[in-house]
Amino acid sequence: MAIDIKVKRGLKLRLKGEAEKTKSPALKSKTYALIPDNFHGLVPKMLIKKEGTSVKAGEALFYSKYNEKTKVVSPVSGKLKTIERGARRRILRVIIEADKEFEYVNHDKLDPLKTDADQLKNHIFEAGCGIFFKQRPYDIPANAEDTPKAIYVSAFNTTPLGADFEYILKEKKEHFQNGINALTKLTDGKVYLGVDRNAQSFLHDTENAEIIKVSGPHPAGNVGVQIQKTNPINKGEKVWTIRPEDVAIIGELLSTGKFNAERTIAVCGSDAVDRQYFTTLIGAEINSIIEEVDTNKTRIISGDVFTGDIAQNGDHINFFANEITLIPEGNNYRMFGWLPFKDNNIPSVHNTSFAKLRSKPFEVNTSLNGEERALVVTGEMEEVMPMDILPMQLLKACMTGDIDKMENLGIYEVAPEDFATVEYVNTSKIEAQELIRQGLDLMITEVG
Repeated sequence: MAIDIKVKRGLKLRLKGEAEKTKSPALKSKTYALIPDNFHGLVPKMLIKKEGTSVKAGEALFYSKYNEKTKVVSPVSGKLKTIERGARRRILRVIIEADKEFEYVNHDKLDPLKTDADQLKNHIFEAGCGIFFKQRPYDIPANAEDTPKAIYVSAFNTTPLGADFEYILKEKKEHFQNGINALTKLTDGKVYLGVDRNAQSFLHDTENAEIIKVSGPHPAGNVGVQIQKTNPINKGEKVWTIRPEDVAIIGELLSTGKFNAERTIAVCGSDAVDRQYFTTLIGAEINSIIEEVDTNKTRIISGDVFTGDIAQNGDHINFFANEITLIPEGNNYRMFGWLPFKDNNIPSVHNTSFAKLRSKPFEVNTSLNGEERALVVTGEMEEVMPMDILPMQLLKACMTGDIDKMENLGIYEVAPEDFATVEYVNTSKIEAQELIRQGLDLMITEVG
């Protein structure tokens, strides 16, 4: 029987520029890049060190310094073009120049329901799909040696302009189901699948998963909210999470024996010209999906507006991103911008703004509409936080590095993305997601 979750606290931010439900193949990218910073906590050790070396699609390029089984593989076949390094020879990007026709590493085909759990796990990690899993607590790459108490997949995306996973997966139903079957062998507990409670979707009929029917504003679609509402994490326990499209990649790997790094990208935002879905591969060039833009006027975001990264023309999409969002740069001064009736195009959670009466989607820009100031008690953070934690107190504990308070206030249950709405609404303009990330990193160092 499905679990119902009705989230009341949160923020429904209606923005202009939603991607239309049409899909086209993107232009073939000349190069593809893997960015170690996309896997927080992973220190890469290169397996292929010489530039110019030929690689196959699905061949391992580097692995985690702390766990050799956690590998990152090439999304395409071609030549290792560049290993870009920064200070202290830190690896910034691994760039592959793609072949015209791809040659794949061939893996065994397995039926997950008839395969031994250890064999299946080793197969998934050896093929490079282990990097798709993230561990809670800490929101870091999962360790192949662990057996999580549960695995969570959220196919309900509540982020503003977020990609519709039901639309992305409708042509990959069999691979998605096969991937879900595989997940059941990786945990001693259940596989939980979060779906939109108010939508009629094939996802509701997914087998071998505990369906969580979710409704409510963002962050209702976050796995962190769904975990706390159904099977909270206690100290010493571990839960794995994985994105829906990556489940389909695992399912296809087991069915075909090939690592198909297909990624579906929703191009959205008020400055986007061609707002639709594009199929490409992990790590493709952004300009193979969208045309070059004037970055003095338009902000390119690899990901959604809450958690995505700033990108430039010529950059590559993030490993986990399903969106490219384009919105105006907020570099224009607004005279008397503090007046509540000055402009009703700025979304507000407060009833003092005329924007509360607006029925049309908002065309936002990147302006902060203020600067960082004292952190004061207003109650606005609690209004958009559906999890059973005290957001302001937890942020203060992270700022001061108080480990005991962080533990007592629920640091093990959250990830930076769970504080995106808090970051957006707070009048103090603090970087809440960054503070949570710093707190989690401190806990890894001090507690482990």
